[in-house]
Amino acid sequence: MHEDKFDYANIGRMMDVSAVRTDVMMSEIDQMIDIVKKYHCICASPMPWATRYTIDKLNDTPDVVVTGVVGFPAGAETTFIKTATAKEMLSVGCKELDMVINVSALKSGMYNLVEDDIKAVVDAACGIPVKTILEICYLTDDEIKKASEIGVKAGAAYIKTGTGWGPKPTTVETIRLIRSTIGNAALIKAAGGVRSLDTLVNMVNAGCNRFGIGVRTASSILQEAYIRAGKTF
Repeated sequence: MHEDKFDYANIGRMMDVSAVRTDVMMSEIDQMIDIVKKYHCICASPMPWATRYTIDKLNDTPDVVVTGVVGFPAGAETTFIKTATAKEMLSVGCKELDMVINVSALKSGMYNLVEDDIKAVVDAACGIPVKTILEICYLTDDEIKKASEIGVKAGAAYIKTGTGWGPKPTTVETIRLIRSTIGNAALIKAAGGVRSLDTLVNMVNAGCNRFGIGVRTASSILQEAYIRAGKTF
């Protein structure tokens, strides 16, 4: 998709607006809710303690779903805890799940454990899309490829690059690497380091389908997109 054909007016339909930093305050959770309503974003992504609140506030906005985060941010919980969290998130009304894989096990070469961990959450989701977060900032290119393959094999709907907590950003090259690895077997979600509209467009052209953008950045990207679309409120 070349930039001149990019659908700037509907960019919100590929954006998950998140409020998942440790220091996020209630005012930013409310800001996230306001942003997804204003720009018709596809998804809001709060931390678990604020998930029910977010869902309640979005009851009048049926075109916005709420994702539940699982194993956030380290992915180191036991599979039992991850599946319990997944079930709780679904019980309060989440329509998608974003789970952090067991990064430590992946880097240790314990691939069966990583796959079983993901599959348990996918099974617990009962058809609700699961996005597996690789946390690519801690992985080599070979580990990114392996983790992507495992996610697809375990039934993930999306391969997601990161939590946004890591020290290195997702790049366009990362998106190309994942897409070349998995082909069309799953969708790709970029998160962490997507700070500008131009970066987002370049990632779409590289094969990215969705974006997790923090509330502190989302508003400026969406505003710029609307300006490029010639759209005003």
